[in-house]
Order: sequence, then structure tokens, then C-alpha cells
Amino acid sequence: MTSTAPAQLDTGWPPPPFHAPTPAVTGADGVRRFHGLTYATSPGYRPRLLDVHVPHTAGPVPAVVWIHGGGWLEGDRRYPPPTVPVELLHGAVLGAGLALVGIDYRHSLEAPFPAQLHDVKAAIRYVRHHAAALGIDPERIGAWGESAGGHLAALAGLVRADAHGSGLEGVEGVPEGDSRVRAVVDWYGVSDLEPLLAHSMPSLPGEPPYPNPVHTLLGGPETERRERARLASPVTYAAERGAPPFLLIHGREDQVVPYGQSEALARALRDAGGDVTLRPVEGADHIFLGSTEVPAIVAHSVDFLHGHLTA
Repeated sequence: MTSTAPAQLDTGWPPPPFHAPTPAVTGADGVRRFHGLTYATSPGYRPRLLDVHVPHTAGPVPAVVWIHGGGWLEGDRRYPPPTVPVELLHGAVLGAGLALVGIDYRHSLEAPFPAQLHDVKAAIRYVRHHAAALGIDPERIGAWGESAGGHLAALAGLVRADAHGSGLEGVEGVPEGDSRVRAVVDWYGVSDLEPLLAHSMPSLPGEPPYPNPVHTLLGGPETERRERARLASPVTYAAERGAPPFLLIHGREDQVVPYGQSEALARALRDAGGDVTLRPVEGADHIFLGSTEVPAIVAHSVDFLHGHLTA
């Protein structure tokens, strides 16, 4: 294992809003791995971290920002859903000559929306800002998420500072810069939160009771949730032109996020003249449970990203 040239850690007071990349570790496979880079800090919150895996290729490479799911309440940048082996996801992305950036973000009991979107956009700005040190092409970045991460990937693709102001951009981490992405893969993400406000959670064992993910994400009093839901919904922004290409993949039998959520986003994007592909997975529940198509779904997703990020 070898390390690339070191970057100095930021020091001083007050604590810096982000830290420069620390050295990569190069494995026997030639992949350079940057572990636990601090892309944003805020007083009172844990540092937000990301990992970068860069394939052994010449020159800067396109990058895919991977956003984990977990109902905005849990999850970890290092792990895809249990139906998708880590080796399958990472191997497919790196094998296509793309860098993989796995990010953490604040969960909804730490801070309600738009903190999660602020963090995603901060991570994208960080990768662009440090692209040279990371070996990434700053002009070729895509977003890929599952469940709650799919919702955030969709928002990252649709919400733009020039169209929607700075309120959804945030100032965490690298405070300025471009947070746009060139392509989005959204696996079974929520696209319209308003119909889900009355959706009851299934009864789960344990104490305390599991929080309602949508209510917890939105925060605030019940009287304000409808407007908050509108602001947090990708369909709110999909009607505007200028969206990047989207690939939506969703199980037909999803009992957590109804398949109609992806249908609604696909319809809104198409109505605005957008480039969108919706792939239903027959017989699949949430996280593609019950499906034998997972390797093909991963391959489709990587092919889509590779096509749009290398064009």
C-alpha cells in the first residue's frame, strides 16, 4: 500500500469549515482511496465525511457521488442497501473508469430539511474545489442515490442557485461554487412528499417508537408541513427546463415508497422536455427485495452514468 503526496491538515481557530484532502492510500488494485475527508463542519454537529475511490487510469476521471438511504434517519456512506453487495457497486463504478464518492449527511433528528440537501451540495462543491488533488474532472460529476438518497440525488440534479436562490444551496463547507451535476440515478426515491404526509408508519417493535420519516425530515409544526413538503419535493422543480438526464429505477411492489412516486417525477420531467428513463422492476419491494435483477440494475445504472459523464 502506498500513499500519494500529503496535504496539510487545516489548523487554527475557529475550526475551518472543511479540511483539505489527506493522502490517498493506493491498493494492490491500483485504486487510490481517500478515507474520511471532512467536507463540512458546523458547531454542534458531527463533521460530515466523504470517501473517494479513484480508479487506476490516466488523467482526471468523471465522478459519481453516492448518497445512501435510510429514511433520512440513518445510514452510512460506506454501505449500499443489503440487497446490493459493496463489491458489486464499487466494482461496477470503478471498472467503468469512474471515481466513486460516498458521502454522509446530517440525519433528520440532527437537523430537518434542507440540512440534508445543503450537505449534499457542500460535498459536490468540495469535490469540485479539490478536484485536482483527488484526480477528478470537476466538469463531469453525477449523483446516484437510493431511497432517501435517491430523493436527495434528484434534488441535487434539479435545484439550482441561479433558479431557486441560495436558501437550498447552503453555505456549509466550501461556501461558494458550482453544485450542479450532469446526470442523476434515483433508485426508489420520494419525489412528492405532500401525499405522504398522512402516510402512517408500520408498527415496529422497540422503544422509543420509530419516528415517522417524512414528519421528522420536514420538522416544524404540523400546520407548516404542507409548504415544507412542497419545498422538499423534487417534482416542485422538475417542471423547469434545464434538468440533467435522469434514470429512475423502482420496484413495482414497493411497500415503503410507492412506485407512483417515480412515475410522478418521470411525468414532470417529460412534460418539461427532460431526458428521463423510468425502469420498473417487476415483483420488487423496497431496496429491490424479491428481485433477481440487482446485478443488471447496477450495470444499467453505471452504463447510464458512464454514458452521460464521458460524452
